[in-house]
Amino acid sequence: MSVPWVYIGDLPSKIDSQVTLRGWLYNMRSSGKIHFLQLRDGTGTVQGVMVKSEVSEDLFAVAKGLRLEASVEVTGLVRRDERAPSGVELSVSGLKILQNPESEYPIGKKDHGIDFLLDNRHLWLRSSRQYAIMKIRDRVIWAAREFLHSDGYLLVDSPIISGAAGEGASGLFEIDYFDSKAYLAQTGQLYAEAAAAAYGKVYCFGPTFRAEKSKTRRHLTEFWMLEPEVAFYDHKDNMDLQERLIVHLVSQVLEHCGEELHTLERDVSKLENIKSPFPHLQYSEAIDMLSRLGSSTLYGSDLGNEDETILTKQFDRPVFIENYPKSVKAFYMKEHPDNPDLVLCDDLLAPEGYGEIIGGSQREDDYDRLLARIREEGLPEEPYDWYLDLRRYGTFVHSGFGMGIERVVAWVSGLQHIREAIPWPRTIYRLKP
Repeated sequence: MSVPWVYIGDLPSKIDSQVTLRGWLYNMRSSGKIHFLQLRDGTGTVQGVMVKSEVSEDLFAVAKGLRLEASVEVTGLVRRDERAPSGVELSVSGLKILQNPESEYPIGKKDHGIDFLLDNRHLWLRSSRQYAIMKIRDRVIWAAREFLHSDGYLLVDSPIISGAAGEGASGLFEIDYFDSKAYLAQTGQLYAEAAAAAYGKVYCFGPTFRAEKSKTRRHLTEFWMLEPEVAFYDHKDNMDLQERLIVHLVSQVLEHCGEELHTLERDVSKLENIKSPFPHLQYSEAIDMLSRLGSSTLYGSDLGNEDETILTKQFDRPVFIENYPKSVKAFYMKEHPDNPDLVLCDDLLAPEGYGEIIGGSQREDDYDRLLARIREEGLPEEPYDWYLDLRRYGTFVHSGFGMGIERVVAWVSGLQHIREAIPWPRTIYRLKP
């Protein structure tokens, strides 16, 4: 009689049943008469116990020769074990080796340098820590999509190759596009604005690219961004949406990723503080606070990473910084009605020194003002003719934001560097693997 193949994640429902698992040997130890096989298959891990007196001598000897990350098919009886993280263990009666590595697995128990681990990122992803981070990343993305779809948002994918800059000319990856010049997308926002004029409440989600030669723990050259855009939402509506989204994401991670947070030794009490309302600071208030805290940043300057770190350590939840000077923000942001030197925008900074996780604004809906801003920035007008059309035909108040997935994952997971928050990080020094 054949024994059914099941996933490790389903084992708690198979207690006292004979099953077959297919996966990899994550770890192994032996007492001489018992082999303890730590097995994983992507849905979880389980300990397989092989007792020498209960199997053939040949099978016991074969198991002893397994190397880490051998791919195997294991048969046995599922038993309840309250001490195990999964609540079960497997009494092994059969073992089939699918492939046993010819050499030792490169990533061992000793400490490895970060460059070595990044060079071997394709293998490092198999570790329990990286598995936990990727599970949290998956939950953040799933929860964000679910939140938006339940509120009537339509996913509209934006192109990765663009003929126009979305965030200004600096930081662009330029590519040859047949007989013309093109760029890797810095943002999908301009296209999301067009979609909002058609469908009202939309979002795009995909990879974005910034050719910034930054070496900070918060920067990648390729990252994923969630970008909602909403017709007839003003600046305040926009911030309300951001706050509701962040509260939802954190609550979902707390609800569904407790084991992963424990693996990462994350202080969940910090996440449990993430509730509405979030504090708000005007840009001018933020500059005053920074001055009192010893920063030399002057009014009229953009806030740097160090400034954001200082500010976020003053709060136990995300904080909005509103209404920056026009001179340090993108051309598409709406001029402040009470002060033409400012724009209706916000940066949402995560606590514990993690800094900006969202940047948003009300968009400039006046044709003449938008065209003037394009000219002030020295941008070529022709690539934006279609974008200006949105103000020619049925212009409307609208707002949106971009949320960096990796920055949110790094914050929620308590990571020291954003490079662990994406499967294959790209930085100015990193193109492998």
